[in-house]
Amino acid sequence: MQNLGLWLDVNGRRMQTGSTAKMIFPIATLVSYISRFMRLMPGDVVTTGTPPGVGLGMKLPVFLKAGDVVELGIDGLGKQRQIVTAFGK
Repeated sequence: MQNLGLWLDVNGRRMQTGSTAKMIFPIATLVSYISRFMRLMPGDVVTTGTPPGVGLGMKLPVFLKAGDVVELGIDGLGKQRQIVTAFGK
């Protein structure tokens, strides 16, 4: 469980690739710690940060804009897809 591939595409272009093996804290440690403060239920999402490739850190910064399609996933767990909308829409 601590060696799963992570990926993120924006408009079909791979922007980030990583692995849970490179996380600072193991997933089991994070779940154990969070469980001390709240009850986790099936379907809950625990956000942990991001692999290399953040748009702000690029030589020419890249920012999401309305209409962009963001797809991300973790090997063996699944993926999700969002379409960016303008603020307040």
